[in-house]
Amino acid sequence: MPRTLAALLVLLCVPFSSALAADVVRLGNLKFAHYGAIAYMKEIAPQYGLEIQERVFPKGIDIIPAIIAGEIDAAASAADGAVAARATGVPVLVVAGFAKGGARIVGRGDMKWSSVADLKGKKVGVARGGAQELVLLAELDKHGLSFSDKGDKDVHLVYMAYADINQALLSRNIDAMCQSEPQSSQALSQGFGVEIIKPYDTPLGEPVRTLVITEKLYANKDVAERFLKCFVAATKFFIDNPDKAQAYVREKMFKGQLSDEDYRQALENSPFSYDVTADHVQTTIDMMVKYGIGKLANPPKAADFVKLDLLAKARKDLGIQ
Repeated sequence: MPRTLAALLVLLCVPFSSALAADVVRLGNLKFAHYGAIAYMKEIAPQYGLEIQERVFPKGIDIIPAIIAGEIDAAASAADGAVAARATGVPVLVVAGFAKGGARIVGRGDMKWSSVADLKGKKVGVARGGAQELVLLAELDKHGLSFSDKGDKDVHLVYMAYADINQALLSRNIDAMCQSEPQSSQALSQGFGVEIIKPYDTPLGEPVRTLVITEKLYANKDVAERFLKCFVAATKFFIDNPDKAQAYVREKMFKGQLSDEDYRQALENSPFSYDVTADHVQTTIDMMVKYGIGKLANPPKAADFVKLDLLAKARKDLGIQ
């Protein structure tokens, strides 16, 4: 047999996906329980001819400079992070939602709480520029409470990093917090915090965490379609296999530092999902403008950057309603 023909036959025996180099997608992610399916994407990426390089950031807004610098192609963030990026001219598109909810207003365990109104005269910790800030301000406004970080209003906002808020509540440096999951559930299970409210009874409802990609990636339809298929498949796996999802989040993401009960409470408050709507993103924009979050000089219109065609195709191709 001629040598060239033999070589061709060997090549034909190699699966197509392994015969070609995987397309690299650089993914920005956060370390929260409900971001687990996003993290899991890198594990199954080879099935879709992809190599997903995950980079974990402190909070969603921190990913924006990396996108501007061309270091990140896709990111997981609350909707307000995508809005803030788009408002400053960062070419990102919202292509899916991957979780909803994920926030609680929690008070000190040694104090009595009956409603949000009890926050008057209190110090409340929150991370600046996240979904937690938006839902907190909406709740305070709904209950007629004024707020600032100067200590001159009904509620004294204390801005700090996510990682520092629980410790501040434990050490009684703040009276309450609006915190993400699983940190809010950990405060409850460890007894130094009590739930005041899940802040979902404002026009925003449950805040949706969004998957965003750059316009450059969106234009590369083949890679973008495979990336969304990977997202849908990872999310379906987590929804259909809760025990395996829990094991991945607790062992891979949190290195055993998250208990079974904390994980379950966190996911009850932040279930995995696929969906987001332009209406929800527009409501997020309107409320960010109202409360001055992100200082949006030029608020974008949701219809211009919420693109759900890739998600619809991925779900259809994978037979997921």
